[in-house]
Amino acid sequence: MNIVIINGSPRKSGRTGIAARYIQRTFNTDLIDLSEGDIPLYNGEAYQAELENVVALRKKVKEADAVLLLSPEYHSSMSGALKNAMDFLGSEQFHQKPVGLLAVAGGGKGGINALNSMRTVGRGVYANVIPKQLVLDPHCFDYENDAVNEESAKLVEALYNELVMYAEMRKYLLAKEEA
Repeated sequence: MNIVIINGSPRKSGRTGIAARYIQRTFNTDLIDLSEGDIPLYNGEAYQAELENVVALRKKVKEADAVLLLSPEYHSSMSGALKNAMDFLGSEQFHQKPVGLLAVAGGGKGGINALNSMRTVGRGVYANVIPKQLVLDPHCFDYENDAVNEESAKLVEALYNELVMYAEMRKYLLAKEEA
């Protein structure tokens, strides 16, 4: 199963990155890390579609069986870095593809708005954004081990397993259509 994780945080040392790296290690997935700053600011100009990093982003997402989007909540929305990356993508990469959502909140406000904005953009690219979603607050992390704590690991695993279930159902249905 080819699951791609997108770390939507622009911060190198943020909690969203910790969660993304934890998921990558635990489930042996591919990781697109937007904190590396490889994706330019989207401007809609045709030449951007030919940029090496944009071509690589589109290819990875298109070839994935499912995608897990992670974002911190900034000003009641997903990060600008994730929205910018999503602007380079579209239905060609996401049509009917299962997408899971995980928000990392600073505590107190929840993270639900980041989830809602990711879900809205997912609909805009015709993704199949799965019902299960997750918010991780600061207390959910094991900072010393670049991981999440034991209780949160169970929640992450449940989200990941549901995403895999939807990806397997999609593969089954696509194979049935081809037969």
